[in-house]
Amino acid sequence: MSLRRYVLASAMTGLLATVSAVDVRADTDPEALVNALNAVFGKYPGTRSGHANGFCVKGSFVPTAEAAGLSKAPHLSGKGPWPVIGRFSMGGGNPKASNADRGNARALAVHFDLGGGTVTDMVSISAPVFVAKTPEKFLDFLQRVASKDKAKIEAYFTENPEAKAQGEWFKSRPIPASYATVSYYAVHTFTLTNAEGKSQIIKWKWTPKAGEVGLTDEEAKAKDPDFYRPELTERLAKGPAEFELSAILGEPGDATDDPTALWPETRKAVKVGDLAISALEPDATCDAGIFDPTNVVDGIAGPENDRIFEFRSPAYAISFGRRTQ
Repeated sequence: MSLRRYVLASAMTGLLATVSAVDVRADTDPEALVNALNAVFGKYPGTRSGHANGFCVKGSFVPTAEAAGLSKAPHLSGKGPWPVIGRFSMGGGNPKASNADRGNARALAVHFDLGGGTVTDMVSISAPVFVAKTPEKFLDFLQRVASKDKAKIEAYFTENPEAKAQGEWFKSRPIPASYATVSYYAVHTFTLTNAEGKSQIIKWKWTPKAGEVGLTDEEAKAKDPDFYRPELTERLAKGPAEFELSAILGEPGDATDDPTALWPETRKAVKVGDLAISALEPDATCDAGIFDPTNVVDGIAGPENDRIFEFRSPAYAISFGRRTQ
């Protein structure tokens, strides 16, 4: 994928996201959320308000034969391989966030180049749930964290027990040894539609082919705080970092508007593709645009009533505008 094509596509996505901000419900304020992130983590010129510590990669995606049975999206129903630009990152707005932090999300954002100017994105984190079900609750959470008032922060989880699931997920698992040895989940519910018009609600999951490998607290503390980049550089010198993309199948009664809803791990899943990360890419490639999970193509639809989902585009656009000023 050329840098020019990515920049043009991302610029258009950012423009559309900025315009769409006027359509977001009046009781939300994307700028307030970005301000809250800055209040928690600080302001760093030229840096993302969220997922500040990260780096850019490139590779390719190939769909499975079963994928077309679920979706008519080009990268799922076509032959491939499709070039991709991706970015691994740590959660939060601190560009020096430690890779050894057990309680922080790891993230994988992927930008698929489908040719002819068509692009689509997927954004995922290392937990299957988000920490808030609405923008207002997320803003409330960030403002309490910024206050550094422990009682207020604890009260948030008492008032919003569904918000505990993400932290409990991280606590129950070891610190990932690599960006290439942890699973990633798109926390929102999507609807796939195939060429025959059959639809299915799903959640996305990336599973590392190298297996889920973790570190003990002692092993992590012995490493440099920013050990993921050199680790992946060394890994890629030996071969690609590979992931399987699965569509976890939803069932009747599943909430489609709540990113804090945890689906049972026993759910049936269909493998729909293979991602091969082949090399690091200059960070300027990823920094030139945004990865927008609402940027989907025909055959994939985002949740209509998930307000965290609809909030992402305008918030990302505001953050993008600030870091490129």
